[in-house]
Amino acid sequence: MTARATSFGSETSSYEQGRPEYPAAAVAWMLEGVAGDTRSIVDIGAGTGKLTRGVLALGDTSVTAVDPDAQMLAALHTSAPDVPGLVGTAEELPLADGVADAAVLGQAWHWVDPVAASREIGRVVRPGGVLGLIWNVRDERTDWVRRLSGIMMGSPAEQMIAEDGVAVFEPFGPLEERRWEWSRPMTRAELHAMARSRSYIITAPDEEKARIERGMDALFDELGLVEGSTLAMPYLTVAYRAIRAS
Repeated sequence: MTARATSFGSETSSYEQGRPEYPAAAVAWMLEGVAGDTRSIVDIGAGTGKLTRGVLALGDTSVTAVDPDAQMLAALHTSAPDVPGLVGTAEELPLADGVADAAVLGQAWHWVDPVAASREIGRVVRPGGVLGLIWNVRDERTDWVRRLSGIMMGSPAEQMIAEDGVAVFEPFGPLEERRWEWSRPMTRAELHAMARSRSYIITAPDEEKARIERGMDALFDELGLVEGSTLAMPYLTVAYRAIRAS
């Protein structure tokens, strides 16, 4: 796992402030085929709990959070104190065979080895269970968002989705995909927090961080984004699900 993949713990507050929640309809769709009175879900790469909270809100679910960074799990426990948190990765899960009805990954599959992760998640998810993958990505069809992305630089997730490169492997079957368009009002501070939560910026030299901050401020000045006002950030939520073979 790369340094960028494990860098987020140093910016937990920025991650929580700057990253959006997941649309409830998208989370529900990922887990639509998961049966049971109380569904057992593993949230892998759970971070500060954005997706964990979305899964819990569906009701009739228990969630175990797994993340490689103990700092992220500590932040998760501030909002979801009853959720068990375990340090681990998609390729090495600290869980027994067949204990989960489903596994979900939010903003995380682009960091894993998809073959090894599919195999390991397939060990933990029961036959007929579900693997769900989800991302919130900025909709760059809007001019100012495209310019913002040029200042902040792209991400591996955006590249993977743009190139239709999302793939899972045995023992999971073919992927289904759905997309949702929506927007989030964001203040200048929230937009800066969103930028600070990105792995490229977390691991960048100080001069690069300063360049990005200056570029963002110049763009926001041009757009008239002042204290007390917001911009509607257009998002595209892309979700996938696959069924574990029997």
